[in-house]
Amino acid sequence: MSRKEFIRLFESNIFIFDRLADKLKKEHVLICGCSVQQISVLVRLQVGGRAKLKDIARREFITTPNLCTTFRKLERDGLVARTVDEEDRRNTWYSCTQKGEEVAKKAKDILCDAIEKLFEKLSKEDEERLTSSLKTINEILANMELNNA
Repeated sequence: MSRKEFIRLFESNIFIFDRLADKLKKEHVLICGCSVQQISVLVRLQVGGRAKLKDIARREFITTPNLCTTFRKLERDGLVARTVDEEDRRNTWYSCTQKGEEVAKKAKDILCDAIEKLFEKLSKEDEERLTSSLKTINEILANMELNNA
């Protein structure tokens, strides 16, 4: 396989995953009155731990002013906490509160149910092949991340 074929396949997979994600969003259930964007931020914080605003904005592809609006609502609802960095007071860290952790877990459970429904008609053979392939992809990407690729 050539590098060009790899890039074409990778690009194709990005678009396929994007279309599958759109189908999952159709299964979206409003949780605690939060928008999809707010839930996405909350889940990322719950999974990744505390983070700075600029890092979350970069990961979520959200402008910093829009993210500030999102965080104001999440903070007002008691789902996130804000802490000023004592070593560099210009930085603020955001993290989930206990209530935020519970909402994020509920959102992840709903997502898992939607994924299960999306793939329920997949044959056992295809499910095993896909699972094996995803394990391989995850291992390679985790190694790339460790090596700062």
